[in-house]
Amino acid sequence: MREVVEVLVRALVDRPEEVQVEETSRRGSTVYLEVSVGPGDVGKVIGRHGRIAAAIRSVANAAAARENLRAVVDINGR
Repeated sequence: MREVVEVLVRALVDRPEEVQVEETSRRGSTVYLEVSVGPGDVGKVIGRHGRIAAAIRSVANAAAARENLRAVVDINGR
């Protein structure tokens, strides 16, 4: 899941080398993905009205569902 989200986010931003995705597992069935991007790239990852962020979350949940898990994606700027 981490790799999928990382590839998607790196394709969207101007500085892909600043993208970091940290994955933690809690409660056994939930995976938390924290995406950190550069200060100028936060808007590109979130998109208008949050549409791109919602699409990234949908893809992450689809990847997690293959392993009977649930994914939560947080997007942060530095």
